[in-house]
Amino acid sequence: MFWLLTLPFRIVFCALFGLLLLPLAILALPFALLAIPFLLLRFVLKLAVAVVILPVAFVVAAIGIAVAFTAVALALAAPLLPIAFLVFCIWAIVRLASRPALAR
Repeated sequence: MFWLLTLPFRIVFCALFGLLLLPLAILALPFALLAIPFLLLRFVLKLAVAVVILPVAFVVAAIGIAVAFTAVALALAAPLLPIAFLVFCIWAIVRLASRPALAR
């Protein structure tokens, strides 16, 4: 609400100081143009670092996801291992105790 109440005053003061500082902005324009090569150099360096670092980051992330998936799978399967061992023992006993199939 305070923002809306002060909005007309801020518009007037911004317009007034904008007009007062316009000559300084026009004088500063050549100096701003001198900064363009440095901004381009910064962009190129950031792009080069990104091209080198991003594949490494993706490989590390893929390895991390694989390790996490394996850990979750083992954590879910670990409680079932005793039951699977009992099922295997019963299957082996039944297989050994059953009659062999007739060969034709």
